[in-house]
Amino acid sequence: MFLPLSASDDQLVPGKPLFPGNTVVSDDGVFALGFFNPSNSTPAKVYLGIWYNDIPELTVVWVANRETPATNTTSSTPMLSLTNNSNLILSVGDGGGHVLWETTNVATVWGLDTPTAVLLNTGNLIIRSSNGTTLWQSFDHHTDTFLPSMKLRIKYNTQGTDERLVSWKDPSDPSRGRFSYGGNTGTSLQIFLWDGERVVSRSGPWTGLEVTSLHQQNLRGATNFSGTIIYLAFVDNDEEIYASYSLNDGSPHTRFVLDYSGEYQLQSWSSKSLLWDVLWKWPSFECSHYGYCGAYGYCDETVVPVPLCKCLEGFEPANLEEWASGRFLEGCQRKEQLNGCSGDFFALPGMKSPDKFALVGGGRSTFEECAEECNRNCSCVGYVYANRSSGRSGGVMTICFVWAGELVDTGKFGEELSGETFYLRLAGMDTSGKRIKSNAARIVLPVFGSGVLVLICISLAWLKSKGKTKKWGKGKNKILDGMSMSDEAVEDNTPHDQEFPFVSLEEIALATHNFSETCVIGQGGFGKVYKGMLGGQEVAVKRLSRDSQQGTREFSNEVILIAKLQHRNLVRLLGCCGERDEKLLIYEYLPNKSLDATLFDDSRKLLLDWAKRFSIIKGVARGLLYFHEDSRFTIIHRDLKAGNVLLDADMKPKIADFGMARIFNDNQQNANTQRVVGTYGYMAPEYAMEGMFSTKSDVYSFGVLLLEVVTGIRRNSDVRTMGFPSLTVYAWNMWKEEKTDELPESCIMDTCSPDEVLLCVHVALLCVQENPDDRPVMSSVVFILENGSTALPSPKRPAYFARQSTEMELIRNDIQTSANSFTLTEVEGR
Repeated sequence: MFLPLSASDDQLVPGKPLFPGNTVVSDDGVFALGFFNPSNSTPAKVYLGIWYNDIPELTVVWVANRETPATNTTSSTPMLSLTNNSNLILSVGDGGGHVLWETTNVATVWGLDTPTAVLLNTGNLIIRSSNGTTLWQSFDHHTDTFLPSMKLRIKYNTQGTDERLVSWKDPSDPSRGRFSYGGNTGTSLQIFLWDGERVVSRSGPWTGLEVTSLHQQNLRGATNFSGTIIYLAFVDNDEEIYASYSLNDGSPHTRFVLDYSGEYQLQSWSSKSLLWDVLWKWPSFECSHYGYCGAYGYCDETVVPVPLCKCLEGFEPANLEEWASGRFLEGCQRKEQLNGCSGDFFALPGMKSPDKFALVGGGRSTFEECAEECNRNCSCVGYVYANRSSGRSGGVMTICFVWAGELVDTGKFGEELSGETFYLRLAGMDTSGKRIKSNAARIVLPVFGSGVLVLICISLAWLKSKGKTKKWGKGKNKILDGMSMSDEAVEDNTPHDQEFPFVSLEEIALATHNFSETCVIGQGGFGKVYKGMLGGQEVAVKRLSRDSQQGTREFSNEVILIAKLQHRNLVRLLGCCGERDEKLLIYEYLPNKSLDATLFDDSRKLLLDWAKRFSIIKGVARGLLYFHEDSRFTIIHRDLKAGNVLLDADMKPKIADFGMARIFNDNQQNANTQRVVGTYGYMAPEYAMEGMFSTKSDVYSFGVLLLEVVTGIRRNSDVRTMGFPSLTVYAWNMWKEEKTDELPESCIMDTCSPDEVLLCVHVALLCVQENPDDRPVMSSVVFILENGSTALPSPKRPAYFARQSTEMELIRNDIQTSANSFTLTEVEGR
């Protein structure tokens, strides 16, 4: 709690001490220096500190007397005074007889020069002489908060003195807590988070990145940047190496703080919720804890949203059972042991280098010299070479790190996040750095003639195929026994003789570490999606939960459909499993997740310039055209949305999730169902209200999706649609007012083509018209998007739905959704 305050200015001068109830306020009014009592204790424990002055929640950023609180009583009132010899002194008792805290290492000023203590707009309390020289500053004496323009550093000229943030003991006690954060005098190129003397987490060694913007890159674990750009700088000069940062103009209050619970957090003040939003924290996930993946294991942080442990190339889990159960401390072991100095080096790009390295070469070595340094030392198991700027070296300094013994706390950042190429010594390498067969294989294989080898391979393949077919037969019968799919999925005369690729439950469990939470990459109403490795290929495994809304019918429907469909804009099915009561689908893994995860994420949306967005629009349109006209059957997806469009490594779209799709006969145009499925905002009005669906239902969904891609606004946003009830109505009104050029999202304004944007909005509004007969077919949509058109009809006012404030169940009570459960209230079409 604040002590009672009275007004003050931004300075403190000799002869005018500061007492409880008075403050020194920075010139811009943002920060205040004064006395506070965080615990509301009796008698009050009083601390001298600096806090944000312009927000209602007491947020202290610096504390002077952390270990020596004052007691505010009538006989013992604390005061802060500035002496003539430039010292700040916090004391209690008559005449300030008992000193609780005072400044140290102050460049003393004598004579006629009068010092002044000033609280700057940055939150830095300084003592300066009359000529402006800074004699002392609070930014050199950290507590738990790292503010913009503050430095965290190691000074070379003071025997490697390191500066750390130290957490509070608990929310009401600012004394030094268990946790600390900063550099280490022994390894000045790394940042550590400690719990006492135990390392909790570690950054990779700094190898040359000088300035980076956290807004422009994908900050691992970030959720929302609120328009803030954070510029991090790492500087190495003749005196010190330090980290600092600054913010873009107009940013809300933003700070890094080491929380009492041991999390290093990036926080931003929300003027709406009047709370500190945690934008990012470190450690941000389990496997980023120090040594979590064991020796020779590494934390793959490129796996999103939940990174997981893997073994380095040439290694395998030391205890497979423990590893599969999600316990990794035993780490990994070599598949093939080194023999003296044998073997060669395998390049692993984008890595966080292991701990316990040695810096060699004196900053002047070449890549060849660094490689040779490790190669000629038989105990060296790996090296990293990099360039970085250095004031100490007079320009560019080369870095050569080498490792001996176990490799601990390795990670994978990806090259885009400044990971380094780590060269790992492995046995069984050829001169090109590729894995080769063992010595035994090199001796035995040439003995056999090529004809014998081919015969053996054919026999083994036949036996394996036969065994899998038997296993799949059992699994398939278990899924499909006693089930007719003619009511929702296919007509009775649809052939069911498709061979489905089968993968055993045992293989899938091993690939996903026994369905470990660390492997989860997605989750919806039907269950979870896991990332795994099968046959050397990354895959996505969709596991339907036992209480999932998608039952046997939808599962079989999805298997049958995907097995029959082949198109570059549809997700590819690699296998399935129906053992016991499990229902599992194995898809190709697409690293850029779903479209909505990128389109509506403040940091990731920057990856989607207009060219990529237009390409995604056309790709989805081609996929729908294949569904409606070019595949063996006419297929209605019924749940097209941004969450069901996945993006591959090149940001090319693939339509996914076919569990709710329906197949029509050649002469069938529409159908009616009592089982409405889909997602609010994407469903066509005739489908949501009457259960009538056709290809035009998908066309409507495509129109909504198209508007989302152009505007970056969610279909149901009530914040960014200027008070209109839906995105479609908002876009319609902008069209009528000839303001279509204002619809594209601000981040693509500079790259978008006005003609293409106008074309897309026109097509989208044609797709979301209320009458299905007025909507174009997908073949026309694809042609228009590919070739343009100047003779399109004017769109009619779109339909929209409005949710009423009072929740009312829809008369049709068996409505289901494909992902997240919701209850539609009264549905109105206009």
